[in-house]
Amino acid sequence: MPAPKLSVVVTRRLPEVVETRLKELFDVELNETDEPFTRGQLAAAMQRADVLVPTLTDVIDAALLAQAGDKLKLIANYGAGFDHIDVQTARQRGILVSNTPGVLTDDTADMTMALILAVMRGFKKGLHIMESGEWGGWSPTAFLGSRVGGKRLGILGMGRIGQAVARRAKAFGLQIHYHNRKRVHPDIEAELEATYWESLDQMLSRVDILSINCPHTPATYHLLNARRLKLMKKTAYIVNTSRGEVIDENAFTRMLRAGELAGAGLDVFEKGPDVNPRLRELENTVLLPHMGSATEEGRIEMGEKVIINIKTFADGHRPPDQVVPSML
Repeated sequence: MPAPKLSVVVTRRLPEVVETRLKELFDVELNETDEPFTRGQLAAAMQRADVLVPTLTDVIDAALLAQAGDKLKLIANYGAGFDHIDVQTARQRGILVSNTPGVLTDDTADMTMALILAVMRGFKKGLHIMESGEWGGWSPTAFLGSRVGGKRLGILGMGRIGQAVARRAKAFGLQIHYHNRKRVHPDIEAELEATYWESLDQMLSRVDILSINCPHTPATYHLLNARRLKLMKKTAYIVNTSRGEVIDENAFTRMLRAGELAGAGLDVFEKGPDVNPRLRELENTVLLPHMGSATEEGRIEMGEKVIINIKTFADGHRPPDQVVPSML
């Protein structure tokens, strides 16, 4: 007799092709409403499933993991980031955690460049005037933005996405500077013509644009606090396609309102969808609803990685994208 299929609970709607394949391979429960699970629903799912497939909207902390049943053996996260999961506690309870790294690198890097262009060239003002029907025609001094080429781009976090941003930025004529937990290989530095700064403070004071591409960890929480933000030029721009918690959003907002920074392009926010209303009021910001990875191709590839992780686990092997302590 064939072995019984693993029971899998998926917390949000996934691309149709991914859901179809999951149903073929496993005993799967899908979320037809696409409403985020409550903590109670998450706890119940973790008690009845062999595998949970959460997304970044599901906060799986130690208290929730304490309610998991003995049946749960794998949390196959749909997403590259895993800061919403207490991986250490899961590990202590014998629950493996996997993620979907690598597939969203180009999509997120593309969005980073789009935000750099949008905020520096004043897309928000242009869109507003066109949508309101108030445009009166071309003028030599209207809608003046800032030239991108020749500026210094500082990249905070030179992993896969940071390097992809650097390659794109170099093609736009930007000078590449970066700060990272570890210096990248000399060959990569040479390819990107990138300057490494061991001191984040020193880099911040010199760049014209800062791209945040580091993960949210205890070490990076409010890494850009009020003191560090004040090191930056008043003419500098900040773009964040990583995690909102890296910036002290209240201090950041105050500086943008006071003209102590030129502008910001943000795809992520410190409190998720609860965006600071004072940010929304500013003309020098471009705000997006966490769209960095939102391509059909990318989301399908994420689902394929989830399926491979579950299938490999079902076959008695370690998931290829298992999150291990060295990654934390």
